[in-house]
Amino acid sequence: MNHVVRIGNFTVGAHQPLFLIAGPCVIESERHAFKMAARLSRAARELRIPYIFKASFDKANRTSVDSYRGPGLVLGLEILGAIRKQFDVPVLADVHEVSQVGPAADVCDVIQIPAFLSRQTDLLTEAGRSGAVVNIKKGQFLSPWDMRYAVEKVARTGNDRILVTERGASFGYNNLVVDMRGLAVMKEFGYPVLLDVTHSLQLPGGQGTRSGGQPAYIEPLARAGVAAGVDGLFMEVHDNPARALSDGPSALPLGRFKPLIQRLRDLGSFVRALD
Repeated sequence: MNHVVRIGNFTVGAHQPLFLIAGPCVIESERHAFKMAARLSRAARELRIPYIFKASFDKANRTSVDSYRGPGLVLGLEILGAIRKQFDVPVLADVHEVSQVGPAADVCDVIQIPAFLSRQTDLLTEAGRSGAVVNIKKGQFLSPWDMRYAVEKVARTGNDRILVTERGASFGYNNLVVDMRGLAVMKEFGYPVLLDVTHSLQLPGGQGTRSGGQPAYIEPLARAGVAAGVDGLFMEVHDNPARALSDGPSALPLGRFKPLIQRLRDLGSFVRALD
């Protein structure tokens, strides 16, 4: 059975248009988050592509203990809620602890299970019980077929509003690779599948106290994922990646966002016409 998932005023999944989750890695400030949400949501409206704004209130898995983590749960959710209201756009944030699920689900349309936590049963089941859409990132250490069990943990709560996201698999030290066969494997679960393009191009811990990245390959990887039939794309976008407080080395520069998404949208329409 192929599930479609309602998010805001659009539906994603089988036979639906390509959709997009994009935003900065972390909420750097209220002003910056609003600036990014304004620019990204306007571009998405102009391109007529379904869009969800994403940003983390807490990055609990940074490489270094000294790295910036975000504004925290309370202030972060206040900012996301205000963005949701002002720009009339669904919002997504990740959760790291069971106690964060309820407050996040009260504000966010989508709550996300980070890749490192994709086997945490209590977190997955609490997310399922929240009633929000649950986006499960595939762990870098998991095979695509093993993601079936993470999906089942959410589905058994009665919540079938599930998204599954590929974000690369560990390929030696400080490197990731995307196996395109995995996208087809995970689509067999019957839920919408996304490709997290920018995280898949990380070089985890590749710069010592921070992760590196290979942003030059964002477009070819995204095009490959769309051609392979993903339902949506996940991207981290920043207006100045060199000064980003998290994951700048793998982020898509804001100036490249609209022309790239236009090409990917058109490719997605072509691929869907072949089905």
